Amino acid sequence: MVEHTRTLDFKIAFAIGLGTMIAAGIFSLSGTAVAAIGSSAVIAFVIAAVIAGVTAAAYSEFASVYSENGGGYLFCSQTFEDRDLLTYSIGMSLFLGYTGTTAFYLATMDEWVVRFLLPEALHFLPHGTAGVATAVLLGVLNARGTEESGSFQLLVTGAKVAVLLAFIGGAFAFRGPSVAVSKFAGNFGGGPVDILTISALAFITFFGFSAIAASAGEIIEPKRTVPRAIAASILTVTVLYALVIVAMVNSPIPAEVIAQEGETAMGRVAASFLGSIGESLIVAGAIFSMVSASNASILAASSIGSLMGTRGQAPRRFSRIHPDYGTPSWSVATATATIVALIVFFIALFPAEGGLFSGLGLHLGLNALTGFATLNLLLPLAVVNVALIYSRRRFPDITRGFRVPGVPVVPVIGVLANLGLIYNLPPKGVVTGLVLTGAMVVVYLAWGGAPETEDLLREVVPETPASGAAGAEAAAETGGFRVLVPIARPGRAARYVELAAALAKVSDEDPVIHVLNVTQVPDQTPWESVQDTAKARTERIRSELGDDYGVDLLIEGHTCRDVAFDILQTARDDDADLILMGYPERHQDVTETVEREAPCDVFFADKTASADALDVINIGAGGGPHHQAVLPLVNALGQLGSDLHLINVSTDDEGANEASGTTLDALEGVETTQVHNVRAGTVADGLVETAAENGGVLVIGASRDRWLRQALFGSTPDEVIALAADRDVPVLVYASQTGVSGRLSERLFPVTRYLRKRLSRSGRKQGSSPDWN
Repeated sequence: MVEHTRTLDFKIAFAIGLGTMIAAGIFSLSGTAVAAIGSSAVIAFVIAAVIAGVTAAAYSEFASVYSENGGGYLFCSQTFEDRDLLTYSIGMSLFLGYTGTTAFYLATMDEWVVRFLLPEALHFLPHGTAGVATAVLLGVLNARGTEESGSFQLLVTGAKVAVLLAFIGGAFAFRGPSVAVSKFAGNFGGGPVDILTISALAFITFFGFSAIAASAGEIIEPKRTVPRAIAASILTVTVLYALVIVAMVNSPIPAEVIAQEGETAMGRVAASFLGSIGESLIVAGAIFSMVSASNASILAASSIGSLMGTRGQAPRRFSRIHPDYGTPSWSVATATATIVALIVFFIALFPAEGGLFSGLGLHLGLNALTGFATLNLLLPLAVVNVALIYSRRRFPDITRGFRVPGVPVVPVIGVLANLGLIYNLPPKGVVTGLVLTGAMVVVYLAWGGAPETEDLLREVVPETPASGAAGAEAAAETGGFRVLVPIARPGRAARYVELAAALAKVSDEDPVIHVLNVTQVPDQTPWESVQDTAKARTERIRSELGDDYGVDLLIEGHTCRDVAFDILQTARDDDADLILMGYPERHQDVTETVEREAPCDVFFADKTASADALDVINIGAGGGPHHQAVLPLVNALGQLGSDLHLINVSTDDEGANEASGTTLDALEGVETTQVHNVRAGTVADGLVETAAENGGVLVIGASRDRWLRQALFGSTPDEVIALAADRDVPVLVYASQTGVSGRLSERLFPVTRYLRKRLSRSGRKQGSSPDWN
């Protein structure tokens, strides 16, 4: 078994926190803060850092106990195990907080792009365009597994710090150290409420410490490293931010101009210190920082979504790992879509001024977006502080690598401070956040959630070699071509294993046949009541199987409340290359779910299909994604000696002859492929009648777009199976693994083929007709 290896040391963990914190907050809020309260902005940022530090201490203690990825949602889930609604609310709020933070970063980046980079001729584009485009790009990159490595993170963080130091150095060189300090000391302004308001806005800049805890599962010696990295990153960023405020105060740009520049004021100030080169440096640093921090926040949001999917508090698709890229692609896509929606809603539709719906009187903008994001970060952080108190009392003997001093006083201070910051957030952002949070809670209550993965599937008979399959365990560990064979009826086990072994011969790798029996546990039925049944069924399968299949054979038994989920999860866990299972006779929903969501290719065999039938293979000329995908396998079987028959069916009703050329070209490795051009009442009639005459098995493509076919065109596989049963024709239905683009193609194919045939039929009525053999 390959064990997970932790690869991030202290310097990388420190760089993760530092790099995430140096983002839109300092580049956009510094100008707003100085314009509002002058030098007092330093006090505001320090207050935000102290409040963040209190909660960061709680994060550090939890991370020293639960050294896994997941952050605040993981901590609350482990502490409040039986409070489902509470843990859901924390996860959902953190998801909105991370996506809202990313939307804030990218919306701010959009302002910088419009102000400094976008040609004036393109200023007609809606606000937020650059932010939306960047969000989509980052989503695609994260879904495909592209992320910053540890060394690259160090390089990125070093570049960010260098940019800020150049800005600070330019200010002191421009004024001189003594004058700079004097000007800063004489420019304090604003009252307590003003300072707290800026602190509330600035808090978002310090939340990057959570990225360290969220990556605890990758960090070496996390119980020691995580607390040190969190403390060091918060302290370093606080010092840098204070020096940036000093530099902003010493700008020769008047305060009213800084206020007018708003989020992009730092670029204008840099130009006054360092000229056009300094401005370009700050602009590049700001945009790069915001994109980099956005990338980290998307990863954090998708990890929360993935963990919620595993726990059944989000759609289970969120927990699925893409077989090629190794990422939670559904969760990444949802996080990206949420970010885009927030940018469009706050910036494009309801900006601070104007907008497409200005007549409605709702003006939000970047300030309200900051409040929305910060609210959804502060609320979970307050609960994390409460969770620390509760954890100390509930688990007094648990080993804690780091302990927050002064519990419960320090966490209570953290809760009060978080609530105080919420009180000072922009009201529009808070109201919007509360309304959306309430709506999501109502949706969850209406849905009811789903069982956790552990509550759906239990292993009764472990994965063990069949009698005589001595090499199976080694093959299972080293890989090979794995065929998962779910068996519902033990009497068919031998025939299906023989068929799986014959199909696996097309691979160059050593085949491993994994036989799985799943005994369904009805709702409200104790698991223990079906254990004996599951064991007996698995043992019967073992007794039915021999040991002369020429492949390594594994047998396993599960009990599960959702059979389709069990099959799919086993295929994912074992990295199956192919699934072979029966075509639906009673439980069609199970087969359709596997057909639609399988992480690999699937063959569905009717009750007469066998290995001997593969000596003669009949395949339609048809088309469609699944038909095209099965051709290489059919070609490989032909090269191994199977006789191939290509059946090209045309019907009077649908009117067009299927083009056999593409299919024939794909069978280029076979010496002879017999082609049969036939006319029949339906495609299914022509395929089955010809296959009955030829003998052997009929191979057809599946219909994952079953709902469309049944509504408009009928389902050819279902028709074929019904007709073949009357003629004793064995049938294999093939479904290839498809992504989003593939599924879209499946949906469109029946429509395009239907239209093509109708147009072709119309053309023949005008005088042309096909040639028939």
